[in-house]
Amino acid sequence: MSAEVKPFGGKTLELLRAGPFRRYIIGSLISDTGTWMQVMAQGWVMSTLTNKAIMLGLVNLAAGLPTLALTMIGGSAADRFDKRKILIATQIAQIAFALGLGWLVFTGQIHIWHVMFFAALLGVSIAFEMPAISALVPELVKREQIASAVALDRSVFHGSRLIGPSLAGLFVGWWGAASAFFANAFSFLALIIALISLPRRSVGTEEEEEKRRSGILEGFRYVRSDRTILSMIMLIALTTIFIFPTISVMLPLYVRNVLRLGPDSMGWLMATSGTGAFLGSLGLLSIAREKRLRFMSGNVLAIAAGVFFMSRSHTFLLTACSLGVLAIALSMNFGLANTIVQEHAPSHLRGRVSAVFGLSFFGLMPIAGLIVTGFSDLVGMRTALAAASVIYGIAAFVVLSMAGRHVCDRPVSPVPESEMAPVA
Repeated sequence: MSAEVKPFGGKTLELLRAGPFRRYIIGSLISDTGTWMQVMAQGWVMSTLTNKAIMLGLVNLAAGLPTLALTMIGGSAADRFDKRKILIATQIAQIAFALGLGWLVFTGQIHIWHVMFFAALLGVSIAFEMPAISALVPELVKREQIASAVALDRSVFHGSRLIGPSLAGLFVGWWGAASAFFANAFSFLALIIALISLPRRSVGTEEEEEKRRSGILEGFRYVRSDRTILSMIMLIALTTIFIFPTISVMLPLYVRNVLRLGPDSMGWLMATSGTGAFLGSLGLLSIAREKRLRFMSGNVLAIAAGVFFMSRSHTFLLTACSLGVLAIALSMNFGLANTIVQEHAPSHLRGRVSAVFGLSFFGLMPIAGLIVTGFSDLVGMRTALAAASVIYGIAAFVVLSMAGRHVCDRPVSPVPESEMAPVA
């Protein structure tokens, strides 16, 4: 039985038998849970500091500009140097950022400019972390397991959203928002321990290593020449511009000002979104290659409908249902796009191609957050949500029609055996 048609349980067990990948997944689960705790707590702190959606957009801008400027450098570094060391350094930096923000919240000295300052520092860290970790996962498994490994990695990331926001809601209610920041700082230690235990990438041939040292622009050239990868990057860019600001940047104000609910309700909504994202990422393990286009098209329709119903909602129940459906579809499309990119990217360019893919999300998020939040302040949050859903739906279907059946193609360039991690 091929890896393509194995049932969910068989795929998961086969992946987790590889010691390096299993250790990475466990460390990632703990670290991601802490990250989601801080995301929820920081959003709530910001909603107590301002009633302007554009201020939330400015925080994302502060984080995104360094990411936009440095991500390609981070991608080049991921191809040239030891990804483990890059990731360990970024985790240590993020421990310091979480402790700093937590202390300011704990002592009551927090101001919006503090959040922006630490957001900018975090943006620098993400610029190096994101391409390194995206390129690391395929190196921990066999070639035919890349799609399943990416799906399981996304399942862990979104599964942590089931735990993180709910825990953060409890922490904020019991001990104050600062406790969530401190918990996040502690959670990074699990991923650092896992990264230390991973084997180094084996050195390839002289030709392979020379290709790894080629310039940053090589990643852009390859993306431009590959229609499939380019289409996936365009799809994620549209999602970033029109969808993510409406469900992440503005969610605290949406809960407080539109639904008129408290932090416990926001925590439950984030947990609902996390549940949907988790189910969607698990669903990736069962999608046959030839059905990818059909699923991605259906997901685009579900995403647009979910945001539109949020724009009309006046109740917690309808909002929760809309967020759940929206999260399932977003998770599946993001995971499928990432899988297709990782499958088609050559090994010596994977860091830089991952960086270009990451720019379509992390790089565009601050600009999109600023535009959408400003538009929301101008015309109202409900109108902004409705407009975003319609524009996204039309544009995303156009991009998928350009990609066509190419999203179902099998990759043709194998990964050298020297890049495969040993199986425990």
